[in-house]
Amino acid sequence: MRPPFRADHVGSLLRSARLKDARQQHARGEIDAGALEAVEDAEIRRIVAKQEAIGLEAVTDGEFRRSWWHLDFLWGLDGVERHELGEGVRFAGLATRNEGVRIDAKLGFSGHPMLDHFRFLKTHTTRVAKMTIPAPSAIYGRPVRPPIDPDVYPDLDEFFADLGQAYRQAVRAFVDAGCRYLQFDEVFVAMLCDGNYRRQMIERGDDPGALLRLYGSLINKAIAEVPEDMTITMHMCRGNFRSTFMGAGGYDAVQEVLFGEIDVDGYFMEYDDERSGGFEPLRRLPKDKRVVLGIVTSKRGRLESRDELLRRIDEAAKFTDIDQLCLSCQCGFASTEEGNVLTEDEQWAKLERIVEVADEVWG
Repeated sequence: MRPPFRADHVGSLLRSARLKDARQQHARGEIDAGALEAVEDAEIRRIVAKQEAIGLEAVTDGEFRRSWWHLDFLWGLDGVERHELGEGVRFAGLATRNEGVRIDAKLGFSGHPMLDHFRFLKTHTTRVAKMTIPAPSAIYGRPVRPPIDPDVYPDLDEFFADLGQAYRQAVRAFVDAGCRYLQFDEVFVAMLCDGNYRRQMIERGDDPGALLRLYGSLINKAIAEVPEDMTITMHMCRGNFRSTFMGAGGYDAVQEVLFGEIDVDGYFMEYDDERSGGFEPLRRLPKDKRVVLGIVTSKRGRLESRDELLRRIDEAAKFTDIDQLCLSCQCGFASTEEGNVLTEDEQWAKLERIVEVADEVWG
């Protein structure tokens, strides 16, 4: 079976205490980059073995070498620099660290540290090595536009053209590194389901409908040349920072473009509470694609019961063929290095439950 698998997961895992300590020591100058990498390597090997042991077919490095789900990748693109924001992005009751991006030169791709991150993972697993990167929208979709040097890009159309080309080159580089399961984390298509966020986009001078089609077209451009044996999936969530969220709203507002215009093989869809609306948009799912139902939450430690998950799978199957469905958490466990508010044991119990229920439903 090709990915996405019946039991799958979004990607990020809670950072271990050992890893967090090493990152803090490195930030204070107490250990060098080589010592930090040695800890990262050891901890990634540990979590890879754990994923394999519980029966997952797709294995990630837990994003253990990253601080953010998106910024570490974006900072590695040509033309993108680290930028200190006036304040962090607001979530429900919390704000993130005030880090972001600015664009000072032409966007491009001339290599990236995450290529070696992927190669390490692929070398240390017998399962399918899954790579996750932010969707192109991540560079533009935060509520406040990123600073873009007007002398470099007087026209945003040129900026987006270069962004799409940089992503196409990045995808090709992962293909050449041996990646055959690549996931785009697409927060800002999901955020376009939220009425407040759409108003923010209008207030800053953007058209939400045009952004939706733009974000879809950028993904299509990025994956236009992938080989036949490669699977591309798209993960959507409405924010995931220390167990809080950024937005709400059902998929109705984006379903036409989501299922009709974006050329991915599967969708990881957030469905762990009422903020994501109902399963009705799954009526539009094309027959040759799959949806991974994110009905297990990564935000809280309570373990979903077998019966609860079976009931929700049955509800979703009223709107699409059950053979087009899979099961996962709605998001990763640590979209940022801070992680969500649950324990590692609770995290692994949820992943084990996903494998258990998927085996029961699909065999």
